[in-house]
Amino acid sequence: MFKFLKDVVSGSGAGVKDLPYNIGEPYSSAWGSWTHSRGTSKDDGSPVSIFSLTGSNANDGHLAAGRNGVKRLRTVRHPNILSFLHSTEAEIFDGSSTKVVIYIVTEPVMPLAEKIRELGLEGTQRNEYYAWGLHRIAKAVSFLNNDCKLVHGNVCLESVVVTPTLDWKLHAFDALSEFDGNNELSTGPMLQYEWLVGTQYKPMELAKSDWATIRKSPPWAIDSWGLGCLIYEIFAGLKLSKTEELRNTASIPKSLLPDYQRLLSSMPSRRLNSSKLLENCEYFQNKLVDTIHFMEILNLKDSVEKDTFFRKLPTLAEQLPREIVLKKFLPLVASALEFGSATAPALTAFLKMGAWLSPEEFNKKVLPTIVKLFASNDRAIRVGLLQHIDQYGESFSAQIVDEQVYPHVATGFSDTSAFLRELTLKSMLVLAPKLSQRTLSGSLLKYLSKLQVDEEPAIRTNTTILLGNIATHLNEGTRKRVLINAFTVRALRDTFPPARGAGIMALCATSSYYEPQEIAARILPNVVVLTIDPDSDVRSKAFQAVEQFLQIVKQYHEKTSGGDSSEGMGSTISSLPGNASILGWAMNSLTTKGKPSEQTTQAVPPKSTSPLVSAVPNAAITVVASRAHTQSTTTLVRGGSSDYGGDMADQPAPVSPTSTDGWGELENGIGIHEDEEIEKDGWDDMLPLEDEKPPPALANIEAAQKRPVIHTKPQGSIPRPKSTSHVSKDADDDLWGSIAAPAPAPAPAPAPKLASRSSNSNVKAAAGGGIGSGSVVDEDDPWAAIAAPAPTTRARPLAAGRGGGRGGGSKPGVPKLGAQRINRAASTQKF
Repeated sequence: MFKFLKDVVSGSGAGVKDLPYNIGEPYSSAWGSWTHSRGTSKDDGSPVSIFSLTGSNANDGHLAAGRNGVKRLRTVRHPNILSFLHSTEAEIFDGSSTKVVIYIVTEPVMPLAEKIRELGLEGTQRNEYYAWGLHRIAKAVSFLNNDCKLVHGNVCLESVVVTPTLDWKLHAFDALSEFDGNNELSTGPMLQYEWLVGTQYKPMELAKSDWATIRKSPPWAIDSWGLGCLIYEIFAGLKLSKTEELRNTASIPKSLLPDYQRLLSSMPSRRLNSSKLLENCEYFQNKLVDTIHFMEILNLKDSVEKDTFFRKLPTLAEQLPREIVLKKFLPLVASALEFGSATAPALTAFLKMGAWLSPEEFNKKVLPTIVKLFASNDRAIRVGLLQHIDQYGESFSAQIVDEQVYPHVATGFSDTSAFLRELTLKSMLVLAPKLSQRTLSGSLLKYLSKLQVDEEPAIRTNTTILLGNIATHLNEGTRKRVLINAFTVRALRDTFPPARGAGIMALCATSSYYEPQEIAARILPNVVVLTIDPDSDVRSKAFQAVEQFLQIVKQYHEKTSGGDSSEGMGSTISSLPGNASILGWAMNSLTTKGKPSEQTTQAVPPKSTSPLVSAVPNAAITVVASRAHTQSTTTLVRGGSSDYGGDMADQPAPVSPTSTDGWGELENGIGIHEDEEIEKDGWDDMLPLEDEKPPPALANIEAAQKRPVIHTKPQGSIPRPKSTSHVSKDADDDLWGSIAAPAPAPAPAPAPKLASRSSNSNVKAAAGGGIGSGSVVDEDDPWAAIAAPAPTTRARPLAAGRGGGRGGGSKPGVPKLGAQRINRAASTQKF
């Protein structure tokens, strides 16, 4: 029998050397003969508590009681009972004697008396915390007495410990026994180890060992008395030394006093059941107990109740003890968020409570939960994370952002909700500095390129602002390829005035990244146009930008003229006013219920007299050293980039006046080499500025201009006028003359002889070949097909008479425009 109990107690270990835990410093107090020490796991270093009991020999009564306590602790499980992890029994040689030691490993806890002194709570906060703790111990006692029919026998201050989350838990099960109320004839002790219990904690019947009375009493009689002793000790702040002290009720709260007296009734049958204490006592009805109770049964609440509760929680947390909020509420809310039982408003309360932690504790207790929440499919959770990213974003490490956070955040760039797209865009101001160059160039810039042509004007504006803010984090090659195209080709030509203004501000803020040749050939021409912009704010910014960039070019001129061309422009440019300023969000008009109009006046940023508007103090743009680009930027070279611009590969490649890579040449319609395999980042879809296709009407006119001059051959059957070449040349010289508004007719003059001959020959050809034949007329008059018909009021009767006199058909044909014009001219010449 002894060997069996020893095997049960031993657990998986065979001795202290085999104990998979390290024993640390002991606490100052523990229950009975036990020693309570701190400990850590040898596997992962997690904290534990280690209880040890030493006996002189294997048959020591304390060891027997200790083995009973180990067995009971392993088999009885309840949220308010200490959690068992491991146990072992070992023999220790102490000189000539041998001692037996029992070890119990549990979750990390500390004695209640020490925790109370550490917290130092007073007044209402102390009463609320005590009410919550007593509520937990009363539930544990009720579970043992009413559900398990067990008697603890030693409920007191020393038998209660506190977890890191400030939960009170019951332990010290050495005297725990089954309630033997059915065996009334038995005269033996019901509590085998009742001698371990101090005299001051024993009710009168137990002190007299009146087992017959005890068996006739309710199962909770002994433990209800012990619960009264616990209440006295925690409110008096003193350990109970004798039973008579229980009559001193000065420190007991008035709302708890009636139930306290019923717990300590001299008649066992009239003592208050611990379950009734929880149901009826007014003392346990307070904000702290109600809030924790709601959190513990959160899964049973509907969405409306959850939403209401979490919206009130931030205000409620300020009224509760700070230590309890951080150590109890914070883990509960974190768990609810991770497992999906909490609604989105819980995130606000979670971050507010987390802000009260130290930076080290914040990184340990809050950040892991936030990282997990970024993978949530709940759009409301994602919105909440992005709205408060400034509260925790700086605490993320670069590796976590690049590998775990950004892949989930990036899905918001293509979300159907414009509000979520805008929040995702703004979050990059915090996250982009922590991204690797591969992620910045290979992923983020692609999304920004698409957002710069977003249907929402506010998003287009903020994309330009963001790109100006993160330009310092891009490497030199990416900046040269992207910035000018993004700010000039896209932003400065946007239909939304704030977007154009943001483009100007971004150019000014990033002026130190541009060579003087690029400024003169690509930036200034685009900015100068905006000096006559319809929007006054855009005009103001344009004039300031022109002054700033002209100053850069002027300084470059002075340096080169003075023979100091070898020195770079970085120091000069960075010292210009406004260059190191910041870009604030110009737009903040998107909501979850609608999108702003293109002409919304509320979305226009405030006007300023400086090149840049300072709206985000922590978003300062600084110039940082970056790796040099592989191509020179001080000479004019032909296009052909190693990066991006693949969509333009089939277009002609004229000599670029400014840029050295394909991104810069996109403005002039220059692509990259087809044999280069590259990864595109999105700005290569810009349309070239030259060689645009003409409208269909203009294309028809040009075709009509070119067809008779280039491809038509004179026919031998029709004499061609000698002045044909002269007329064709005039038509080529004045392309728009034939379709322009007719000038006032001059006074009639004798027609030249040449014109008369040409007219007569055309008339004869029309008479011989029929008026329906249009080829002859088209050959002589290439503009006939597109010329507007001239008035025919006077010419129509003459043409009809001539047709009838010459024996044409009885039904005259409808003359075409060319013939009609020639006939009219011939008639005029003749008559």
